Amino acid sequence: MKNYGYEYIEYAKEVLGKIQKNQQDNIHLAAEKIANGVENGNRIFAFGASHAGIVVEELFYRTGGFALINPIFNPTLMLNTRPVTMTSKAERLEGFGREIIRESPLREGDIIIIHSVSGRNSVIVDIALESRYKKAYVIAITNMEYSKKVLSRHSSNKKLFEVANLVIDNCGDFEDASMKLEGFNQKIGPTSTIAGAAIGNAIVVEVSQILLNKGISPPIFHSANVDGGDEFNKKILEKYRDRIFYI
Repeated sequence: MKNYGYEYIEYAKEVLGKIQKNQQDNIHLAAEKIANGVENGNRIFAFGASHAGIVVEELFYRTGGFALINPIFNPTLMLNTRPVTMTSKAERLEGFGREIIRESPLREGDIIIIHSVSGRNSVIVDIALESRYKKAYVIAITNMEYSKKVLSRHSSNKKLFEVANLVIDNCGDFEDASMKLEGFNQKIGPTSTIAGAAIGNAIVVEVSQILLNKGISPPIFHSANVDGGDEFNKKILEKYRDRIFYI
């Protein structure tokens, strides 16, 4: 019998290989932009709705993570909302994303990473458009195959990849699910969380190296569960408190 769990992991490795081969230049461009922003005193933000927000959670306040990435969350767009189907409805509300950005600290010169697999929903397009209006730099992580096969739900008829400054493809399949099982028509096994987390952390690692090359020590968290970790992290939070908005 075919081991589909094994096959899924193999496929996920293929997706990561595609990212490594085909998206490294864009990952490096994103890292350069963020590193230069850090050097110049700009702030870094990240946004994702529903499951796309899991990658945003991965990017802030964690062991080995970059302390200056600020999440932009809205409770209506998170998976602890009940009923959870409200998140899908909220993602389609035009104007909602615009208000989220207007109420955020994002300003001219800042950088925002926006993660959306399809890139079609109104809240995502509004987040990107309002960020551009504020003259922030928009980095999109999205699924280009998926996004090109669906229509925008925004009145502009634009999708995320069409309004971002820089686009990184997560190299996933249409609809995100990856595996076809014998005797079952629907595909199973999304790859976007694995891919998005890998892209985000690759950016963080490259940002850190670029900063080191500039003679700047990157603000990276220690684990709070090792001796001295709390004290170390507290110093980072105090040093950069004017650029950290999640405390």
